[in-house]
Amino acid sequence: MTLSMSQPAVADLVESFSGADPDRLGEEYLRLAGLLLDGGTATELASPAVPLLVELLRTAPADRKAHPAVLLGLLAGAEDPAGDGELATAVGREVDLYLDLWIGSANGQPLSLALAYLLSHFPEHRDRILAVAGDRGLDVYDLSKLDRALARLDLDDPVIGRVFPSPAVWALMDEAERDFDNSWIKAMPTEQIILNWDKDTSTVRGNLGAAAHWAALNGAPTPVEVGTVPPRDELPPPPDGGTELFAPHAAALRCPRCASGLDLTAAEVRCPACAAVYPVANGILNLTEDAERNAGDFLYKLAEVPSMGHFYEAYARPNFLRLAGSNWGTAISPADEDAYITEHVRPVDGPVLDLACGAGRWTQTLTEAVGADRVIALDMYPPMLTATRRRLPELPAVMAGARRLPFGDATLGAVMCWNALQAFPDDAPEAIKEIGRCLRPGGTFTFLTFHSSADPVYRHLTACHYFPGHQSGMELFELDDIKAWLAAAGLTIRHEHGPGTFVLITAERPA
Repeated sequence: MTLSMSQPAVADLVESFSGADPDRLGEEYLRLAGLLLDGGTATELASPAVPLLVELLRTAPADRKAHPAVLLGLLAGAEDPAGDGELATAVGREVDLYLDLWIGSANGQPLSLALAYLLSHFPEHRDRILAVAGDRGLDVYDLSKLDRALARLDLDDPVIGRVFPSPAVWALMDEAERDFDNSWIKAMPTEQIILNWDKDTSTVRGNLGAAAHWAALNGAPTPVEVGTVPPRDELPPPPDGGTELFAPHAAALRCPRCASGLDLTAAEVRCPACAAVYPVANGILNLTEDAERNAGDFLYKLAEVPSMGHFYEAYARPNFLRLAGSNWGTAISPADEDAYITEHVRPVDGPVLDLACGAGRWTQTLTEAVGADRVIALDMYPPMLTATRRRLPELPAVMAGARRLPFGDATLGAVMCWNALQAFPDDAPEAIKEIGRCLRPGGTFTFLTFHSSADPVYRHLTACHYFPGHQSGMELFELDDIKAWLAAAGLTIRHEHGPGTFVLITAERPA
């Protein structure tokens, strides 16, 4: 391959990294990565770089081996411009070296994480790799990620959508939940199963790579603090609750079809203007536009996978903050989140909305800050609403989307949206516009989300993560876009905070 004379020779780039002073090592590593990769695609420098990176991995001091291991993993998984797979083949020729180095590395340290990510790209060596992983006593969660990354799809018994934060966590599902899971997987056409399998593989490899890349630059990640999921037979039953729960907030609620006020005096919620009927069950009011047509489906969804919300809070959420927030060093802790909510949510008169409330952990912090009598929980997903109602049975919960909030103009005293905007990136501008419409003058909008990393390697690895049901990889925001959406909604930023790739903002609708 002939290299452009305007580009530095790849050997010089590798030498610049290997000889860099410690305080410039990260900078040279990122410079080298930027010249070998353009997003997820290898550049013309990638192929001649492979033997040089392998040699560097073989001979470099211990504190400089993680970097070339990550780069080799990125190249092994990169889209090959030639389309012939020669790049991955070249990286894969040295699996014996990678295994020998892995055997001698300490679990949880940068080199071990980097080699696990690199080895995750070679399913043809699955048995050898997993044998070494077992011998070294790899953490059960990390072992299950590697196992899944190296697995081949079995169309007779496909397991889909169960890789984050690790496949080992999903093994905690009971038989009924597993049967429910299999029911929707078996309904998929073969093409969709294959597509989702590939997305899951991308997700698990991206997670391994993000941890390894961060560690190469910053040192070993701190252990993640996860919670526990209570046994299914110890979960309290869904609490009762009808229209009486919503009566204190009736003046704020609106029909999602015609935006008229609602009648909450009967067992069901009705719109006098357009005659729409909205069901209430277990203290959850379905205010989706198709609620009347899908009333039976609503009741079914309330009963599905009863522990899903608890699972999300205990396992998925803390690991997601590490990935999306670059929070591998715990720059933001749950206590920090609690403190931010308590200090910055400042409601005026009117209900306080927890938009996309999830399983209610942060809804509870909100109720402690402003009083449970003021809070309405809203989410699109029945298992999350059920978990929130179990945690906070005194709260009314609304099933609705963020694009068109079922509240009147200037009716809400404050809105919180905690760790959720990134889950519906296409709808975020419209959701923020809706929040501006619904807030009373002086009311605050307090939220936590994430912006894209300035580091192109980390940005690529987070984009490898797929939310269930999403067609493209995770899209994090540009901070300037968020600020533009707030301004367009008539909101003024009052406070901003953001270590890593976190965005914590409180904005206000001016009085």
